[in-house]
Amino acid sequence: MTYIIAKGLLIPFLGTALGSMLVFFMKKELDLRIQNMLSGFAAGVMVAASVWSLLIPSMDMVSDRGKFAFVPAAVGFCIGMIFLLVLDKVIPHMHLDESQEGPKSSLQKTTMMVLAVTLHNIPEGMAVGILYAGWASGSAQITEAGALSLALGIAIQNFPEGAIISMPLHSKGLSKSRACIYGVLSGIVEPVAGLLTIILSSLVISVLPYFLSFAAGAMLFVVVEELVPEMAEGDHSNLGTIMFMLGFVLMMILDVALG
Repeated sequence: MTYIIAKGLLIPFLGTALGSMLVFFMKKELDLRIQNMLSGFAAGVMVAASVWSLLIPSMDMVSDRGKFAFVPAAVGFCIGMIFLLVLDKVIPHMHLDESQEGPKSSLQKTTMMVLAVTLHNIPEGMAVGILYAGWASGSAQITEAGALSLALGIAIQNFPEGAIISMPLHSKGLSKSRACIYGVLSGIVEPVAGLLTIILSSLVISVLPYFLSFAAGAMLFVVVEELVPEMAEGDHSNLGTIMFMLGFVLMMILDVALG
């Protein structure tokens, strides 16, 4: 069981690492159309994962409450959104600081970019960790295949996200090697967040439905705050919408087929 959980926690990190390596094969500037498509695809995957892998299992686990089975899902979801909103205000973001006047060194820009990406990866690691915690606890509503499908879905989503990380860093003056390394390092927070979530959830397994919906709220905050605006930039927003559809359907199929 330990090996299975470790493998599941590392799968999303692998997606980020492979995506970051795309910097070696692409031009210095990331085309806006490509960014629209990558952001749309990532958003679609995360929305589907939040619904099928997190919110629905959260309600299924308390189905004996009848009409009030929505309570843990609703409460946890709102807390997850608010938690990420607070972190979003506390941690400096690259896109916010770029609009401010005054020169900034390459090191400062790189640090802010990595902090922003780390913030985005936290809820993804938590989501995978909480599903594996539920499976390990013997919950009938969460299967190993279901946890694996979420890990694979996030890894697929992380692949284009890795490129979104490394390419801008390279365009700001970093070498391809350093940009790739920063992108890979940004994904380390995912297995760490997943492991910490498993440790904490084992202590409070009775509130597992709240943990599931908390992760869903945190993930959807990232979608609404970051990915949707990015997929709608410029004159190619339709491409982002199409890729959102494909990402959503792919993750839905994965979850239903494997779960």
